[in-house]
Amino acid sequence: MDLTEALKQKRDKILSVWIERTLDSYTSSVFFKQSKDRFANPVGANITEGLTGLYNCLLQGLGPQEYANALDQVIRIRAVQEFSPAQAVAPILELKWVVKQVFSADKQCRDLLPKLDSFDCDVDRAALTAFDLYVESKERLHRARIRELKSGSYILTDSGCASALIKQNLKDISRIS
Repeated sequence: MDLTEALKQKRDKILSVWIERTLDSYTSSVFFKQSKDRFANPVGANITEGLTGLYNCLLQGLGPQEYANALDQVIRIRAVQEFSPAQAVAPILELKWVVKQVFSADKQCRDLLPKLDSFDCDVDRAALTAFDLYVESKERLHRARIRELKSGSYILTDSGCASALIKQNLKDISRIS
C-alpha cells in the first residue's frame, strides 16, 4: 500500500481525531462536538467543513491557492477568538501528529511512517498559509475597529443603551453642580 492510498483509507479516522482535537481547544468543546446543527453550532460546522476540505485538498496534492478557502473557514473563526497566533494555527500542524498516531496503530501502515516527509511538508505549507490568513483576518478586524472609532458607531455597539447613558450623564452633572 502506498502513502496516498493509506491516507485515503484512513481518512475518516484521521479526520475524526483531528476535528475532535481541534474542537477540544475551545472552552465550549462539548457543545461544538455534540451539536450537529449548522445554525446552532456554526463554529463546529465550519471547523469540520474546513478541516475536511483541507485534508481532501492535501490528499489531491493541491497547493495553497486551492486550499485557501478551506483554511480561511477555520482560521477566520480562530482569529476573532482569544487565541494567540500560535494557538490559532496549531490545529493545522496537529494533522501531522494525528496521521502518525493513526498509522502507528495500524500494522499495515507502520511501514509508511518514514515516507511521511512529503506529506509533512505539505502540512507545513498549509500552516504557513494559515498564518498568513490569520494575520489578514486580524488586520481586517483592526481596520473595522478603527472605522468604528472614527465614525462613532462604537458608541452604539460597545456601550449600553444611549438613553441610559444620557440619564447617567445628567445625574453625574447634577451631583457636580
